This record gives sequence, structure tokens and C-alpha cells, in this order.
Amino acid sequence: MDYAFPGRCASFTVTLIRMTKTPGIDVVGVGLNATDTLIPVSRYPASGSKVEFRSASVMPGGQVASAMVACQQWGLRTRYVGKLGDDGAADLHRSEFARLGVETRILTAPGCASQQAFILVDDFGERTVLWKRDDRLTLRLEELKREWIVDARALHVDGHDTAAATAAAGWARAAGIPVIADLDECYPGVERLLEKIDYLIVSRDMPERLLGEPDLKRSLPALQRRYGCRFTAATLGEDGVLACDGEQLYHAPAYRVQAVDTTGAGDIFHAGFIYGLLQGWPVQRQLDFACAAAALNCRGIGARGGIQPMERIEELMATGTRYAPVVELARAT
Repeated sequence: MDYAFPGRCASFTVTLIRMTKTPGIDVVGVGLNATDTLIPVSRYPASGSKVEFRSASVMPGGQVASAMVACQQWGLRTRYVGKLGDDGAADLHRSEFARLGVETRILTAPGCASQQAFILVDDFGERTVLWKRDDRLTLRLEELKREWIVDARALHVDGHDTAAATAAAGWARAAGIPVIADLDECYPGVERLLEKIDYLIVSRDMPERLLGEPDLKRSLPALQRRYGCRFTAATLGEDGVLACDGEQLYHAPAYRVQAVDTTGAGDIFHAGFIYGLLQGWPVQRQLDFACAAAALNCRGIGARGGIQPMERIEELMATGTRYAPVVELARAT
């Protein structure tokens, strides 16, 4: 079903893919999608060199889009809100959402290519990303509808389209819906968004960039105090995650797996955290589950190539080995 909008908004359409009618949504995600071309190489090419690649696989990805796919595969009812071009990549995303049962509110930018990324993955599973996103793919505030947000149990945002994310978070907050954020950049206007986040999970260097404090044991509690978050955390790659709930610090070391591709590990970590939050699990179990889900995803190619069913994640939690803890915990300061 396509919706046309008058005036300034006449340059786009909204495509609704409705699945079986449900009384509500568990989690709605507002944010990025991407079409990833995965290129395995033996090593990252040095400047001026030539490196043979083994294959090139085109797969759907994107921070929030991948998190919603993972949550859906674990049995949650999900909705994705985002923007695509009108190219073949957009068709790929739509068909994948429909196949998996993710409800969508997708806006279309006519005459525009969807966001794309070329990802070089070396033999150790580490990736280097080259990406491009047309400005016409920006999700604008006037394109967003409150009713897409407020019938959910949780909202997940990445903050890239900051004004739209801030509006969605404000609507969610007013409706008593918890807001989870996956932030790895200091986007213009991000501080207004941070004030509306309940569960803030950022990349390792974001707290220092926001506050100028390199010690996460100090900066995570400080983020809570400054922005009023219930919970703050920083993902640390092989070192797992460090988190603060205002009373104490938590550390979950990463699980040891044979990594094939680390693309999407953070996206699936966030999905795991959201799943545990909606189950009402204790914080430590939420973090352990998220780490296990992220680790297993690294055993497949692509942002969603290693999403595993619940029983596999639980098995890794019960029997897997982990990296040694790198953080000495103490009360939050």
C-alpha cells in the first residue's frame, strides 16, 4: 500500500507491508538500513597493492534493520521504520522483511539509490567498511508518524537521522515506552536525543567524545547523571561490554568463537539486549545473552549471517569459553 503526502512531502511514498494483524508490537526500530557487498580477502590491501578476493555477496544490513530482524527471529513482534531508494536494493530489503515477518513503515526516495556499503573482511574476521548514503535518504521529522511508535513495548534508535529519532524517542517517553539507543557517532543535535534515552549503549570511544573522560568506570555513570538515562553501556569488541545501572557496574566478557566476519556484531548485541529487557531478565543475564548472540553472529558472513536460534545462544552461554575479564568492577562513582 503506497501513501502520497501533500506539499513538501510529495516527493516520496510510504510502502506498508502488513503481516498478520497483532494487538501490538514488541519493539519498533527507527534507523538505518544498508545493502552490504561482502568481499572476503586474505589481507587488507596496502596502498597501491593488488589483492585477490574470493567472492562478493550482496546482503541486507544496517544497524536498526538488522536488530529488528534478529528480534523477529527470536519470536518478538517487530516493526522497522526507515527509508529506501527506488532501486533493486530496496526490493531486496522489502522482500527480506516480508519473508521474515517484520512489519514495516518504509518511505521511498524516488530516483535515489539505497544506502550501500562495500565491506572487506580479512581472514581474521575483521572488516573495513566503505559506505555511501544519499542525503535524500534522510528520514525527516515530518515524514514520521506518532502512531508508528506508541503501540510498541520498546523503541530502538541509532540516532543517524537525529531529528526524527529525537521525535520518536519523545513520543515513546511520553507514552511510557523505554527507549534503547545504539550510538557510535556524535551527530549534530545528538544531546537532545540523549536526554530522551533510557538505555544508552554506545561504542567504546563515545563516552570520552561526549564528556572528555577516558575512564569508562567514571564516564558511564557520568552519562547517566548528565542525560538522565536509566542505564549506560559501552561495547568493547573482544573485551565484551561494560555497563552501569546507576548503582553498580557490570562487565560481560566476550565469548570465544572462530570469527568469520564481525560485521553486524554490535547490531545483534543490541537485539540481544532488547530481547532480554523485554523478558525482564536481570542485567547480567541480558548482557551475557547479548554477548553470546553477537559472538555467534560473527561465525557467519554478513550483518545477519550468523543469527542463531535461542537454543544455540543458550548453549554457548552454558558451555562456551570467554575472554578473560579486563575490568575490575566497583560501585558506580
